[in-house]
Amino acid sequence: MKNRLHIQEEAARCLLCEDAPCTKACGKGDPARAIRAIRFDNSQNAHRWISECTDTDLEHAEQACIHYDRPIRIREMLRSASCNPIPANKSLPTLAIDFCGIHCENPFFLASSAVCTNYEMVAHAFEMGWAGVFYKTICKQEIREVSPRFDAVKEGTSFIGFRNMEQLSENPYEVDFDILHRLKKNYPSKIVVASIMGQTEEEWIELAKMSEDAGCDAVELNFSCPQMRESGMGCDVGQDPELVTFFTAYVKRTVKIPVIAKMTPNIAHIAQPAMGAYFAGADAISAINTIKSVTLGEGSEVNGCQTGSGYSGKAVKPIALRHILAMAKNPIMKNIQYSGIGGIETWRDALEFLQLGCGNVQVCTAVMEYGYRIIDDLILGLQTHLQERGIEHLGDIVGERLPSFFLPSDLDRSTMVYPTIDREKCIGCGRCYISCCDGGHRAITFDKETRQPHIAGAKCVGCHLCRLVCPVGAIGVAKRIVKR
Repeated sequence: MKNRLHIQEEAARCLLCEDAPCTKACGKGDPARAIRAIRFDNSQNAHRWISECTDTDLEHAEQACIHYDRPIRIREMLRSASCNPIPANKSLPTLAIDFCGIHCENPFFLASSAVCTNYEMVAHAFEMGWAGVFYKTICKQEIREVSPRFDAVKEGTSFIGFRNMEQLSENPYEVDFDILHRLKKNYPSKIVVASIMGQTEEEWIELAKMSEDAGCDAVELNFSCPQMRESGMGCDVGQDPELVTFFTAYVKRTVKIPVIAKMTPNIAHIAQPAMGAYFAGADAISAINTIKSVTLGEGSEVNGCQTGSGYSGKAVKPIALRHILAMAKNPIMKNIQYSGIGGIETWRDALEFLQLGCGNVQVCTAVMEYGYRIIDDLILGLQTHLQERGIEHLGDIVGERLPSFFLPSDLDRSTMVYPTIDREKCIGCGRCYISCCDGGHRAITFDKETRQPHIAGAKCVGCHLCRLVCPVGAIGVAKRIVKR
């Protein structure tokens, strides 16, 4: 665990350069790609890109690092990475999955956003391995965006959360439908979904019909954009179950292609509008769109003015999962599929959405930060996971975690699990002691002479705050026992 934490921290320092100088200096391998594998939770496969490299090669790579602070410790990091890759000549499980009756080569789609606003962008993403696109939302209103339109909450060089004030596609709607037609014609095996937003019944019907005529595989109804300046659009609709029902029904009567309703998280009970879409015949639900937010960073003003707008990125993933769970556990909504959105950056993030019932996932913020190239580790990581578990079909894991979720009132409150301290891993920082004293139950003492923490069993309630704050993973769990 100590090595894993170390290499993850060091990989997080990497700037993930374009045309990486470390790889160019190495000569024989691709250390930049190996580091990227570690960064995106795929460390066991990192060695496949440096298997032919000598220590001297990696030393040259390290010397070429252009990090603004100090060079990445490439040799130490890659030597510490677990080396248990699946052999390159061994076939990996397919990630093919059917969604709304549409065969998809893998579950990874671009979310309707700035990452897919024209033909060239989407074509490039397709060629890199993305299975499909929910194209940036098309409407009939004139869209004029603000500048700047993005802001971020950061830790180091990485986004914790991302705020955007962007609305819908700025292209004339006829141009966008021509783009979608060309994408489907030139990439027939890829999945092209038109995301649309109308303001009236007639607009929803017209845009849906144009989506079908363009050859799109499905149409997504955007009921959830949090920053539309026109009333009666975006999350104004998604917060009204009656409007969701009506507009979904209008579109279902108009087209034969699958209809997917996109839900807003800016609501207390997401299942209410989702049931409206369900009863109107929607084939699937996509969720979530961005969460209304306020940031006060330097990039948050538009010519001296500020506003609330959508928040996305890693910070919103637990909220997105909560909304997916609320719909997937709804006993009324049967035989409807889900497309998961919100904070997906690694294959493990995607896995969590699949395990809660999603048939595919949509990615936006991670692509904006790191580029389309993350598809490599999304695919390889998920394939490796299936291989390790002996699972041949991706569909077998969809919804597998749902049976383990219960109401809070149904959880076991008669037993507890004590934390345990691994003395070999403990470095004596005392973080567990501080947190337990000031934020827990004062169940840890700290010997300043030996710099060793000790758990007082009589006071410990098994909350495990200490385990969560330990920076080196030195605190584990004991067996579950009946409470005294």
